[in-house]
Amino acid sequence: MRVLTEYEAMQFLGRHVPVARIVVCKNSAEVVRCVKRFRFPVVLKLAGVLHKTDVGGVKVARNYLELRNGYTKLMKTARSKKIRQKGIVVQEFVKGTEVIIGIKRDAAFGHAVMVGIGGIHVELLRDVSFRVCPITGKDAASMVDELRMKQLLFGFRGSRPANVKLLTSVLVKVSRLPLRRRDIEELDINPFMLNDKTGKVVDARIVLR
Repeated sequence: MRVLTEYEAMQFLGRHVPVARIVVCKNSAEVVRCVKRFRFPVVLKLAGVLHKTDVGGVKVARNYLELRNGYTKLMKTARSKKIRQKGIVVQEFVKGTEVIIGIKRDAAFGHAVMVGIGGIHVELLRDVSFRVCPITGKDAASMVDELRMKQLLFGFRGSRPANVKLLTSVLVKVSRLPLRRRDIEELDINPFMLNDKTGKVVDARIVLR
């Protein structure tokens, strides 16, 4: 099995679905240069760490003071947790509702696509829906409709409805990825940040056979 780095996974997905801009920086000087291109706010993440939020490996910076403090805290976290340093990821900030999209290979049914309400509580909520790949737009809409917390996507307490049409389109495209790469064992997009206008992958993990 081969696990792609976050950068590799994002590069692969970016050829098929919208992804947040991402750059891996080696030091603080590169981070500053990168931010000048992205503009604030930005997200800083420890590169090469799977469950980044569990170790405090994600920081949001809205200005240069928060950028410096966030970088310093991430470096301290890497040292204290004895994380092998692979750089700092600088990523554009995307607002919206967190959605999880995934692919799993089953020995009996082949690849299946999954969608659910994502973020750090996905394992607790278990609000997901599955279909065998590939799916149609109608299948994708049905999957979204099965979610218990779907109202978060359709507008809740005055919030603007998310671009569900884009989400269903992305689901269809993701479900067809195993046709291009049959060696995909697992694919996790968590989260796909979806708002009323757009949606982008902000973190991903891909395991190849």
